[in-house]
Amino acid sequence: MRIAICGGGPAGLYFATLWKKRHPESEVRVYEQNPADATWGFGVVFSDRALEFLRGDDPETHDLITPEMETWQNMTLIHKGETVTIDGVGFSSIGRLKLLQLLQERAIAVGAEVEFERTINSVDELEWADLIIASDGLNSVVRRSFEGDFETSLSYLPNKFGWYGVEKPFDSLTQTFVETPYGPFNAHHYRYTPTMSTFLVECGRETWLNAGLATKSDEESRALCSEIFADTLSGKPLISNKSTWRNFPLLWNDRWSHLNMVLVGDALHTAHFSIGSGTRLAMEDVIALVEALEAEPGDVPVALARYESERRPIVEKIVAAATKSARWYEDFAAHMKLTPSEFGYSYMTRSGRVDDDRLRQLAPKFMANYEATRP
Repeated sequence: MRIAICGGGPAGLYFATLWKKRHPESEVRVYEQNPADATWGFGVVFSDRALEFLRGDDPETHDLITPEMETWQNMTLIHKGETVTIDGVGFSSIGRLKLLQLLQERAIAVGAEVEFERTINSVDELEWADLIIASDGLNSVVRRSFEGDFETSLSYLPNKFGWYGVEKPFDSLTQTFVETPYGPFNAHHYRYTPTMSTFLVECGRETWLNAGLATKSDEESRALCSEIFADTLSGKPLISNKSTWRNFPLLWNDRWSHLNMVLVGDALHTAHFSIGSGTRLAMEDVIALVEALEAEPGDVPVALARYESERRPIVEKIVAAATKSARWYEDFAAHMKLTPSEFGYSYMTRSGRVDDDRLRQLAPKFMANYEATRP
């Protein structure tokens, strides 16, 4: 089979690796518009559960990336200057560029052709392929060429965020909430190397406007956010990497394939960064697609239908939970009126996936303290 992959992010590279390794006779080409050493953002995070799934489905990739990861077993909330520890919530993180480099090396090693700095402007350029995989993200040229056929919907959440980095390691995945004269801000931060951390700043649109961030330059925005979170940052300046202010996009496609084209990862769906990892979802999409293609050899349309029918119910649940989690952040100013313990409980139950029984199992120390202090 001849396979064209649009997008050399984690999903595209991962598919190239899995398929070419299992089917060396196939022609597999990856087209990536950026240079090999370019990406945006900083670290990406995986929950312990996500890594368990990866270990079960693809132990070789699991063993490749985990030595490069930072890990921790607790989550931390900073609220009203107090620290709330959520025990037992394990995560691991890795630099986005490091992850890409590892996946690039593996894809090339198994014989996939990877073309960097190669922009696909039209699907017509890929007419040679038996299967076209769109792993080219939110602005996918494949999806945008056939949005009616994929039944695409796109909207945006109201909160604003900027994805920064900082040369400071944090002990765990931490959420720091602060009040300012402009309104409340929140930072999602965690280390992804022994010396570097992701530092994602979020606020409501009104706060963003009050702070003048709509008209500030990148340098001015970084300076203001560095000042707002000076205590958390220990005076370190924030670092930018295409860290423009954004609204999180809610992308969904009611049809996952059209003719010989199929969507994966952020070209197919988005899930808010407050719950799990878009990278994890993209890699799990790829595993499901490979399994469906192998279950229906020689019949691409049937295989793509199988991929959607088997994967869709899982993705729908995760995306729904992620969106519900995101909605909690839209009103975090009201949540900040709670006591630290109540705030932690509200945070942990925000997506609707964790009830009291589950929280007692997941974070027994936190839950015992919450139940001892609540009215």
